[in-house]
Amino acid sequence: MKKLQQIYEGKAKKVFATDDPDVVLVDYKDDATAFNGLKKGTITGKGVINNRVTNFLMQMLEKNGIPTHYIEEISDRETLVKKVDIVPLEVIVRNIAAGSLSKRLGVPEGTKLKKTVIEYCYKNDDLGDPMVNEYHIAAMGWATEEEVKLIAGYSLKINKLLSSFLKQSNIELIDFKLEFGKTSDGTIVLADEISPDTCRFWDSKTHEKLDKDRFRRDLGGVEDAYQEILKRLMGE
Repeated sequence: MKKLQQIYEGKAKKVFATDDPDVVLVDYKDDATAFNGLKKGTITGKGVINNRVTNFLMQMLEKNGIPTHYIEEISDRETLVKKVDIVPLEVIVRNIAAGSLSKRLGVPEGTKLKKTVIEYCYKNDDLGDPMVNEYHIAAMGWATEEEVKLIAGYSLKINKLLSSFLKQSNIELIDFKLEFGKTSDGTIVLADEISPDTCRFWDSKTHEKLDKDRFRRDLGGVEDAYQEILKRLMGE
């Protein structure tokens, strides 16, 4: 598979065309951003860890019936994935109150929610990724009602699979962000990444934060936290 011209650069990844129109190459960067790009920095080795953790978890999900964009990891930072049209929604799945939910609803961080919560945000940096509901999504034509139902179903199943899988490594899944895309034949698959950038991971016993919150909140030990996730999941 030949790497061709760059077709996109986001905050955490670059995407390149390949000689197969249905396959792209994703290259993970060490750049870190928070608060919709207002805070910028570098987390050394982050690209390698996010690439490897994402691929590891996507393969686990694929084995358990979740279709993903993953094809093949070709280096520490680079992975071949199916080319998709991203559904312009961020799907946030919450098990325990943290971050913006705590602020918005005045719920102390760490409060276990009585039910898993799914939130949707419209993917648009200029607007600050505003929160939307199923009515907005249908009204704006971002996805059909059937597609939203499918995405919600996948998201809840991913939550169950990830939560129990991570528990074995003493990691508690607080909340996380997912993105979905459509392949050339219209199939909806899990895309983007599942990593300490997009999930809140806490140590099950000490509740120590093992994710990007360490960067967001200037807690220090950011690289160590990312490394710890790699070590616990993949023994490295």
